Amino acid sequence: MRIFNNSPRLPRVAPVVCAAFLATLPVISAADEVTDSIKEATDAYEQGDHTSAIENLNYAVQLIQQQKGKALEALLPEAPDGWSAEEAESTAVGAAMFGGGVTAERRYTRGDSSISVQIVTDSPMLQGMMALFTNPMFAASNGGKMEKVAGQKVISSYDSSKQGGDYKIAVANRFLVTVTGDKVSKEDMETFVKGIDFDAMEKS
Repeated sequence: MRIFNNSPRLPRVAPVVCAAFLATLPVISAADEVTDSIKEATDAYEQGDHTSAIENLNYAVQLIQQQKGKALEALLPEAPDGWSAEEAESTAVGAAMFGGGVTAERRYTRGDSSISVQIVTDSPMLQGMMALFTNPMFAASNGGKMEKVAGQKVISSYDSSKQGGDYKIAVANRFLVTVTGDKVSKEDMETFVKGIDFDAMEKS
């Protein structure tokens, strides 16, 4: 006697599901560590242990800033043709040091020429820099001049006789981008400015 199995066959999705789950592990792990620290801070606060509560909250903030630093790294431009790029680096400094802030930076080389692109955010020191962009006289007093590159207001301190200098760009009143070059032309500097995704930065 033949026995017919009418049960529907399930698709073999286990490998796909496992792969998708494993791909999210770093993000889940980082998020869990943040939420765990916040929970530990809450528990410590409810028990009257204010010191531990502060330490755990500061640790959670540091983890979040590190994640933000990694996100900033993705906004740094790729190396243009003929240039080599080093690995991007990011740092997160707590409020106890210079008021805090998140920085991402990448260095590029072409022979003896070098350019670095740095993005800074969440730093109270940015407010002083923002004033330079609202008043050209402030920029001029610091040896710079206002220009426009890739649709962005730029304070240029480039010196053609020394083949070096820097460009400073304020983005969305939250980010300060600095492009610094040595043994480069002004066109080289502007190429890197044009390689920055300012739209993505404003939306981040």
